[in-house]
Amino acid sequence: MRAVLFDEFSTRPTVREVPAPVPSPRGVIVRVETTGLCRSDVHGWSGHDDGITLPHVPGHELVGTITARGAEVRRFSVGDRVTTPFVCACGRCPECASGNGQVCRNQTQPGFTHWGSFAESVALHDADTNLVVVPASLDSGAAALLGCRFATSYRGLVHQARLQSGESLVVVGCGGVGLSAGMIGGALGAEGVAVDIDDDALTRAARFGAVRTGNSPGCPGGGCSRPSPRPCRPGSPSPSTPWGVRRPPRPASSP
Repeated sequence: MRAVLFDEFSTRPTVREVPAPVPSPRGVIVRVETTGLCRSDVHGWSGHDDGITLPHVPGHELVGTITARGAEVRRFSVGDRVTTPFVCACGRCPECASGNGQVCRNQTQPGFTHWGSFAESVALHDADTNLVVVPASLDSGAAALLGCRFATSYRGLVHQARLQSGESLVVVGCGGVGLSAGMIGGALGAEGVAVDIDDDALTRAARFGAVRTGNSPGCPGGGCSRPSPRPCRPGSPSPSTPWGVRRPPRPASSP
């Protein structure tokens, strides 16, 4: 199969023929339909992850179709269109049993612990624990982003912060995770406030549902400046706006 491969960190990757993967007993092989590019891929390519073995195929944001499965896979079949979280949990350790598979002690990560999705096919382990069926109606570009940036934001807002309708959400930094957080917050009925140092990023945040945006002070020369406060404008970038957003008090019986 063809794959994007690099032999040394921080060097130009090349497209070449490599051996096709085979499924592990609890894993599957997915023919990649679409794969995304994440900042984590850049860190891996730069040599910031000591778990990567060279030569290496990056990529972990993906959607595709199962072409082969291991003998122990029960919930998924060849032909299923699926995606996966960035961290693939084992489903058997104490962390997984407590609902914290994102810190699974036996976790695997396509594009890090083994070759990833910048290829025609990718191996995904512990399929029954990790895979999610993707309907044919969902655009592949959107589906490929669900398992990393969206899953990260979803856990933070829904499982940890327990964001509720009518509350306010401040997102500082409107990259992939930040924009995903804004969209999830909007879907939950929260009022989104987006903060960034780039007006283009704030324009995107407003397009994706932020009701207020603010361009925060930059730090030229290593020293932060603090401009005079100005009110941020709903739905459009404003010059520089320090503000705070409070969460309304919850009833005493709420967790």
